[in-house]
Amino acid sequence: MTESYIQNLFAERIGGKQYGKSTAIYKFEKIKRAKRAALAANPGAEIIDMGVGEPDEMAFGDVVAELHKEALKPENRGYSDNGDPVLKEAAARYLDKVCGAQGINPETEVIHSIGSKAALSILPAALINPGDYVLMTTPGYPVFGTHAKYYGGLVHNLPLTEANRFLPDLQSIPAEILAKAKVLVINYPNNPTGASATPEFFAKVVEFALRNRIVVVHDAAYAALVFEGKPLSFLATPGAREVGVELHSTSKSFNMTGWRCGFVAGNELLVKAYGDVKDNTDSGQFLAIQHAAAYCFDHPAITEKIAAKYSRRMGALVEVLRTAGFNATKPKGSFFLYVKAPKGAVKKDGGRVEFKTAEEISQWLITEKLISTVPWDDAGAYLRFSVTFIASDQSEEKRVLAEVARRLSDVRLEF
Repeated sequence: MTESYIQNLFAERIGGKQYGKSTAIYKFEKIKRAKRAALAANPGAEIIDMGVGEPDEMAFGDVVAELHKEALKPENRGYSDNGDPVLKEAAARYLDKVCGAQGINPETEVIHSIGSKAALSILPAALINPGDYVLMTTPGYPVFGTHAKYYGGLVHNLPLTEANRFLPDLQSIPAEILAKAKVLVINYPNNPTGASATPEFFAKVVEFALRNRIVVVHDAAYAALVFEGKPLSFLATPGAREVGVELHSTSKSFNMTGWRCGFVAGNELLVKAYGDVKDNTDSGQFLAIQHAAAYCFDHPAITEKIAAKYSRRMGALVEVLRTAGFNATKPKGSFFLYVKAPKGAVKKDGGRVEFKTAEEISQWLITEKLISTVPWDDAGAYLRFSVTFIASDQSEEKRVLAEVARRLSDVRLEF
């Protein structure tokens, strides 16, 4: 078959003439394929999915009822563009009462987003010129960096290591890169490590940004999912609104991943620029969804209940994995547990399997133990377990975790 002329028209940013010809397989696709193969080889078996990164339950009933009520209002039916005051005002109240970020002006310092992913993909258009550097943490969520590259920007990765409590080492950036850096993207509580920031770290970030004239984008998608104390907002840090913005979302904190709603808050000029680009990107999220999101931000007890469930599951999972040999420690927030990957597994018959990468053991766990995890080899070999596995109640939680323990009990893991 003759190759279509279209093959020669793709933008270089997605591969140009070679678009679609790569044989490389994204790790999440490898996981999906391995799960399908494991089920085909073990008909009727249960795969315990601890790799999924989204809530296992629906939004609470009162939130769904609020959506229904708002969806029936004819005034909510049309384009919402950059939103109305309802979500903005609720966001400002939430930042004040829940996150300790006081004095946010809902009119000029808050704007809605169609989820954090959309915000991370839009913001580079407002900031990045060819040759500009973005400072990103690795492992991490790559969307801002991907879009920065689309605009001719460059990415400098800051490894998250156990030795530095999975916080980026801002002093490690080469001077020649720092001179061209425009944006620092951070995310705490962190995906995938589950690590939490501290007020001292955020203060250092503000000082670093002011000294180097850099914009800070804090992706706070997991901010309210904390197991002790109050959520920590970057915007509660003195000077933070001079240097950056923070992204909040209903996806993880309120079981609303598919609803696609959140907000961007912080520096007035950055919020305005985001809104101007957004005007040329989308026509706004359905107002009924925005108003239901506003209801959520005014009812933080919803997140407290969700976080309590994850905390309970996390404590139990840590015990299971420690018994199996992992050096697991309960994080202070998020729903992710990040542990060093084993280098080998010795079976009861003496047979040994060696793992050179986290990806290798992740595939082995799916194939041999029907346990799905996510591998990370970006800054050392680690596995990410998520406590968003499917379980309808506490009894079912215990059953699932007991099954994980049973499946891991016949091997000795080497680290």
